[in-house]
Amino acid sequence: MKKTKVLLASLAASFVLAGSAAAETELTVYTAVEAEDLQRYAEKFNETYPDIKINWVRDSTGIITAKLLAERDNPQADVVWGLAATSLLLLKSEGMLEPYAPAGVGELDKKFVDKDNPPAWVGMDAWVAAVCYNTVEAEKAGLKPPTSWKDLTDPMYAGKIIMPNPNSSGTGFLDVSSWLQMFGEEGGWEYMDALHENIARYTHSGSKPCKLAAAGEIPIGISFAFRGAKSKAAGAPLEIIVPSEGVGWDMEASAIVAGTANLEAAQKLLDFSITKEANEMYNTGYAVVAYPGIAKPVEHFPEGLLDAMIDNDFEFAANNRAAILKEWQTRYDGKSEAK
Repeated sequence: MKKTKVLLASLAASFVLAGSAAAETELTVYTAVEAEDLQRYAEKFNETYPDIKINWVRDSTGIITAKLLAERDNPQADVVWGLAATSLLLLKSEGMLEPYAPAGVGELDKKFVDKDNPPAWVGMDAWVAAVCYNTVEAEKAGLKPPTSWKDLTDPMYAGKIIMPNPNSSGTGFLDVSSWLQMFGEEGGWEYMDALHENIARYTHSGSKPCKLAAAGEIPIGISFAFRGAKSKAAGAPLEIIVPSEGVGWDMEASAIVAGTANLEAAQKLLDFSITKEANEMYNTGYAVVAYPGIAKPVEHFPEGLLDAMIDNDFEFAANNRAAILKEWQTRYDGKSEAK
């Protein structure tokens, strides 16, 4: 009898340990989402899945993309949540993503879902390029507001513009990719040569140029529209300009990393990432989200911006990413701020 009790106690302890292990499933999630948003996403996910802990690894788009590529033969991430679709297309082409159709994926706008079945990635939200123009600082400097991208090459803007480095920033890359699409390869590099003459410096963050313009540190920041709207709502003297040639855009998307040892937990996170609740949360930081009917009007969001979004060739951007970034770095990296 005594041996039986000891055996039962041992089995019970084993079950407790097994349960504890199950309760401590951890997912390593690589992301380029704004740092201040990560905790609330994890808290909402844990309301449904309290047994899965998210360990965030956060950096800018270019750095996260480079990190994933460097780890290709020994993946450290389970999930990528909130990275530019152009980056995920590149990872897909390298065979680094685990195809999965999240529950309810048919409800999403088709533009936000990989065309393969099952999809290799699913979209979350989109961000759109724009120019943040500080009217107070511009007036002090005797500037006139630009109406087009090409206006920004006017010598009067010399030293008055900040934009993101495309090697670090997804916003910077969508700018460069869109200019090459709008103006052609030769015309695009000629445009960037001329623009470079007026650039004060390149940042490693897509939102920073607009934040600096909002703070009055520079008259013009090339950034994305929602950041400008948010800063203007907070009282910054900004005009958010939609250049007449059109604007580049990209979407944040999520995917499971091929080879993850935590596939079931990773699938649960992908399921959550496309829910109405998750899209409602994305809408606090982005004006365009994947789930139709969720997005609410954004105060100070510039009129005509969505119509100005170019017919973005994501395949072009993904397939030529490495060559584009190498060429950009050779030409312009001398004005990049220190990391």
